[in-house]
Amino acid sequence: MAISEDFTHFDSRGNARMVQVGEKEVTRREAVAAGRVLVNRSTLDLIRSGGVKKGDVLTVAQVAGIMGAKRTWELIPMCHNIPLSGVELELTLNEETPAVEIRATAACQGRTGVEMEALTAVTTAALTVYDMCKAVQRDMVIDRVRLLKKTGGQSGDFIREDV
Repeated sequence: MAISEDFTHFDSRGNARMVQVGEKEVTRREAVAAGRVLVNRSTLDLIRSGGVKKGDVLTVAQVAGIMGAKRTWELIPMCHNIPLSGVELELTLNEETPAVEIRATAACQGRTGVEMEALTAVTTAALTVYDMCKAVQRDMVIDRVRLLKKTGGQSGDFIREDV
């Protein structure tokens, strides 16, 4: 089975492989990802007031997102174990939608990018919001998880235009 060379996680025979990055240049790499958890107005009010019985939803989700980024290599089979130099998570309440907006930035000095770490941080934080609020609302929706920006590496920079 011939696999396109665009799919770097497959060899010429179609077998899965972890990409060899040992020869790549070490550069500063950064990625920014975002997503949100759609909630109803009463759930948003509970999160804002600190009334969720499991605790401070935004702080716990922030820490969970950082932990998720650090463990990406254990969750996604072809990801490398990257020594992250930093992970930042911002969780904000969107009163209009209503939603918990999540934005993660991951950075390293390395031979491969940190897009998956930023995306894992967002999804882990979103799942934590869901877990902490599921007793009061089961129909929450996690959506719009996406890469916003990545810098560094030989493939160049990427900036999403439809933020």
